[in-house]
Amino acid sequence: MTASLPTATSEWPLTNDLAAVRRAIRQGRWTGHTSGVAQDHVQGNVVILPEQQANDFLRYCQRNPKPCPVLAVSEPGEPMLPTLGADINICTDVPQYRVWRDGELAQECADISELWRDDLVTFVIGCSFSFEQALIEAGLSLRHIDQGRNVAMYRSNMPTLAAGPFEGPMVVSMRPLRAADAIRAVQVTSRFPQVHGAPVHMGDPALIGISDLSKPDYGDAVEVMPDELPVFWACGVTPQAAIRQARPAFCITHAPGAMLITDLFNSQLASF
Repeated sequence: MTASLPTATSEWPLTNDLAAVRRAIRQGRWTGHTSGVAQDHVQGNVVILPEQQANDFLRYCQRNPKPCPVLAVSEPGEPMLPTLGADINICTDVPQYRVWRDGELAQECADISELWRDDLVTFVIGCSFSFEQALIEAGLSLRHIDQGRNVAMYRSNMPTLAAGPFEGPMVVSMRPLRAADAIRAVQVTSRFPQVHGAPVHMGDPALIGISDLSKPDYGDAVEVMPDELPVFWACGVTPQAAIRQARPAFCITHAPGAMLITDLFNSQLASF
């Protein structure tokens, strides 16, 4: 099981001040998860690969748009992402990075400037944190945010479609909701296909290969009450399962839950 990232604390409260959040991340003062942080703004999962593997990974995302909706792709060697924000630098603006070598996690760090190369291509993939604002505005309570925790994420038995060496199971995020709220959540999140859209499953987790909700593969467990259903969405951590399968010589991702926060507003992604 992956260790949890730090939770929001009195020293770094949940805030919607994007400038303050980005400054704290760049200065290494915040290396925790970004659930509930800068809620107005689109957040993204990050995958950085050598150009040699980028085409295969792009095809993997195109074949699996539910867990891997692409928000942006950089030019090789370009650390800036102008379509997501005027000053976003992918080397410094993620709270915590994971560095992979031959498909194995080699290190975690808060700055990848010294690792940057001219052949690296950045992919930013939609994140379910971006539809959480809409759920809250619809009157739904999200337990992990209320408790200052990262969302619970699990490797399911639902396969993704392979592209080149990239393949593996879909990772899902889970939020417990009462039945009426779960129906409302389907309606709300269906409006946001660029950040995973509607749930992929609700109810019995064993049907998608999850044996114990108290032991997430990533993130933090939250209790599911007797009158609630576990509701599962496709998750942008799915590529990290595919990276383990593909075993590229070098790759960088975000740490699960520690997202890139963009200048875009979540409302811009609503499809209707």
